[in-house]
Amino acid sequence: MKIKKLEYDFSVCKVDDVSAVNLRDNFVFLGKTDDEISLVCQTSRVPLSAIERNDGWKAFKIEDILDFSLVGILSKIATLFADNHISIFAISTFNTDYILIKAAEYEKASALLAQAGYQIV
Repeated sequence: MKIKKLEYDFSVCKVDDVSAVNLRDNFVFLGKTDDEISLVCQTSRVPLSAIERNDGWKAFKIEDILDFSLVGILSKIATLFADNHISIFAISTFNTDYILIKAAEYEKASALLAQAGYQIV
């Protein structure tokens, strides 16, 4: 399975107003529940209206389009990282999954994926 390294610096934010979020940016992910609105975007694009933010993330993208019948893909990667004391922030979209890792652990995480047989692109 191919895993792409995304070269952006990312931030995970909490927002209460999405009007300042540019949905045309290269990478924007919004999640809304009854408790909050979360935003993941490039650090350089965090809106001034962010209530809270956590900077210093890098990301991997699973390159294949994942069929809904596939089981355990994210779990296997999460377990690999957990076994090596690496925290993740996972994002699932209709087509695929993204795994965010703190920048300080990114190269270690990349090496672990390669050692586990994933093709890093």
